Amino acid sequence: MNKRNASLPRRGFLLGLTAVGASVGLAGCGFELRKAPVFAFKTLSVEGNSALINQIRRDLRAAGTVTLVPKEDAKTADAVLVVLGEDRDRFVISTNSAGALRELQLRLRVRFSLKTPGGKELLSASEVSQTRDLSFNETNALAKEGEAELLFRDMQSDIAQQLMRRLAAVKEL
Repeated sequence: MNKRNASLPRRGFLLGLTAVGASVGLAGCGFELRKAPVFAFKTLSVEGNSALINQIRRDLRAAGTVTLVPKEDAKTADAVLVVLGEDRDRFVISTNSAGALRELQLRLRVRFSLKTPGGKELLSASEVSQTRDLSFNETNALAKEGEAELLFRDMQSDIAQQLMRRLAAVKEL
């Protein structure tokens, strides 16, 4: 048996020992996978209709802990989520020496509030925003427009998740 083959069992033992050590270390630090959020309300009405609001509704249904109530029955809900505004902005960050666009900044801002049907504010008017930078090339203008839409969808998804965490932070009605 040559020296190379003799070290293989030892390597396997060391790898196994490392894996056990890592799992014990993670267990001791309090690490755990993210769970579905727990909300203070059992029924929720989400007012409005846009791609972002539909994403929020999908996320709430996926959480499985809240029943969505249609807008017409909002008075029967424990809470009402109102999206006050949704702004998609594009800002020019840089241009070249000829004045042609080189880089854009995309921003998605969402303002919302959470209240009871009786009018008590659970979350006062708040804002969540996301920004992304996008390099621009005139020869690929159509592709860059598609990329901007993908970035807006990604920001929309991130904002929906942030909004879910803010709703979960409400502890009492």
